[in-house]
Amino acid sequence: MLRFGFSKFQTIFLHLLSLKLTVMNIIERAKNIIVAPNKEWDVIALEQPNTGQIIMGYVLLLAGAAAVAAFIGYGLLFGPSLGFGLRVATTEWGIYYALNVLVGAIAGVFISALVIDALAPSFGSEKNVGRSVQLVAYSYTPAWVGGLLAIYPPLGIVGALAGLYGLYIMYLGMPKLKKTPTDKHAGYFVVSIITIIVVYVVIYLIMSKIVLSAMGLSYGFNVNL
Repeated sequence: MLRFGFSKFQTIFLHLLSLKLTVMNIIERAKNIIVAPNKEWDVIALEQPNTGQIIMGYVLLLAGAAAVAAFIGYGLLFGPSLGFGLRVATTEWGIYYALNVLVGAIAGVFISALVIDALAPSFGSEKNVGRSVQLVAYSYTPAWVGGLLAIYPPLGIVGALAGLYGLYIMYLGMPKLKKTPTDKHAGYFVVSIITIIVVYVVIYLIMSKIVLSAMGLSYGFNVNL
């Protein structure tokens, strides 16, 4: 019994240690890609891309933190505007915004990466889904870090603007990860931005239609009231 208890404790300890190391690695990667994107892209270019690991071990955790912030901000502290400066926080709105962040991040990264990768040959770039996932996922980093400000929704616009910096990060990463030639760089970049915007808007509209209807919500009012 004692041996079993120690074995169980050891397993839990190892899991916690592994989680701590994972979180530390994510923080380090996020800091580096924001502060020194050129150098970090060089590091990333030497890594073997692992789509599952990037989605589950980076996107899910970073976007998950932003989703928690959105839930707290819109579900517990503030809600959507009702006009005249009035806001009402409900857990339903918190869940809605949190799901938007989380689903939008995971689906957005994966779908955008697939489309961007499919377009790569048209711009003389390397067709490699793993590299495309790296490019899109790590470029989204400022948006998710900025999304933590959603814990205080009035600052949400600041967090959203932080996401624009991610476009610059993507621009720097294209030649390093996708081997994009100089004369095709601008065109591929513009098309990639359009792709990301379209994918995000479509996901947002689908989520709004499904989740708002399921929860009986509409912007500004709860239709069940």
